Amino acid sequence: MIAKSLLAAAGIAVAMFVASDLPVYAQSAAEAELIGFHQLCDKGDRRACVRFGILIGENRERHAEWRRMHPEWFWWDR
Repeated sequence: MIAKSLLAAAGIAVAMFVASDLPVYAQSAAEAELIGFHQLCDKGDRRACVRFGILIGENRERHAEWRRMHPEWFWWDR
């Protein structure tokens, strides 16, 4: 169990490091986490895809703002 937690934390840290090289900059810690999960999802990590969806659903008040700022995250609405 501890190994899984450490692995998850390492994955998030790597995702945040990778996100720092992108032209998209996080405005908050929550957005940084979203960017990390989105990048992992793009690379085929199904758990990251699920977590990305959950985080979007939990933050409904910012949902419209994210849609404006990151239309590539909502490709299915085009």
